[in-house]
Amino acid sequence: MFKSFDGFTDDYGRITAWPSDKRTQHQMAILDHLTGLFESGRIYSSEEVSTMLRDHADESLEATLLTELTEGDYLTSDERGYWRADSRPTGANTPTRED
Repeated sequence: MFKSFDGFTDDYGRITAWPSDKRTQHQMAILDHLTGLFESGRIYSSEEVSTMLRDHADESLEATLLTELTEGDYLTSDERGYWRADSRPTGANTPTRED
């Protein structure tokens, strides 16, 4: 079970700080929460991902969160865009990006 990340949010639930490396359980809780915002099997454009992260976190954390999501294997990307790593599109079932 992940720890709460309430201490890293504002009154509206937006993430305002990234936990230190000593608080990996809090980091994982934030990343798990953000991953849950992405629909399985859907490819998101860079712009859509940026908008989603800005809607749920302080703008200054956007690059950090995207790096953590991709390097932590929560999101995967290629030239088509980003998608949840646990629902990687393959073969004929590759989803198309919604514009």
